[in-house]
Amino acid sequence: MTWHAKALTTSYVTAPGDGSKGREVAETAFPFSTMSWYFLDEVDMSVADNTKVIVAFGDSITDGTATTINGDDRWPDVLARRLHARFGDEYVVVNQGIGGNQVVGPPEYSSTKPFAGGPAAVLRLERDIVSLPGVATVIWMEGINDFGAADAAVETVTEGYTKGVALLRQKIPGVKVFAATLTSALNSTIASYGRPEVDAKRKALNQFLRSSKVFDGVIDFDAATFDETTGEIKPPMQPNSSTGGPGDKLHPNRAGYAAMANSIDLEVITGGRR
Repeated sequence: MTWHAKALTTSYVTAPGDGSKGREVAETAFPFSTMSWYFLDEVDMSVADNTKVIVAFGDSITDGTATTINGDDRWPDVLARRLHARFGDEYVVVNQGIGGNQVVGPPEYSSTKPFAGGPAAVLRLERDIVSLPGVATVIWMEGINDFGAADAAVETVTEGYTKGVALLRQKIPGVKVFAATLTSALNSTIASYGRPEVDAKRKALNQFLRSSKVFDGVIDFDAATFDETTGEIKPPMQPNSSTGGPGDKLHPNRAGYAAMANSIDLEVITGGRR
């Protein structure tokens, strides 16, 4: 994968065929703008030896679809600012969300069989979490694409979670893994996600996440965004912050993401730090 399609951050690029312009200072060499990031593999950071990494792991709702362009208001962004205000540079939040990603699908992923959502979450744990230095905590929120796009069984997804957490504990001794409940997609304008059958599976998975002993704890994003009257995400959290309009009732907007991040107990995910 050579690009991040929904970076929602303005970048400037050269015209096709112009070649390398890396030494150019004038903006005239980069006349086109894009909301995507191209050819970005990793960002290398220089931090203190005791800096702890918190990985936000998931799909488009972690990636930040429907947030404000150039607003940095995804839920991991808001969490990062809360942590920085409390603890300075002791914690860094890494966003490893991929739009369309699934816990267990697709069954095969390769250069000859690509998939827009990337390889299954259980297959990218090594690269996107284990390979990172200093990982102390993982917040994992996924499953709605397994139900809405692939019609997977709840048991298949819970088994994927269980195996994935076991691998993380094996590879990163002492890591804390928190499950985040799935927010509602009921009546989404993306028809396959808005079905009652998908909502039933979502609720069943959330019950597993809330009650399972597999995790070190649960972060209840569903409770922070759920409208008891309609079964959807709350109305103020529905309008799309990127493009305007009513939203798709699947991706929360900036208000929804803020509510999600603000529902996280910092003492819990930092091991009791105050």
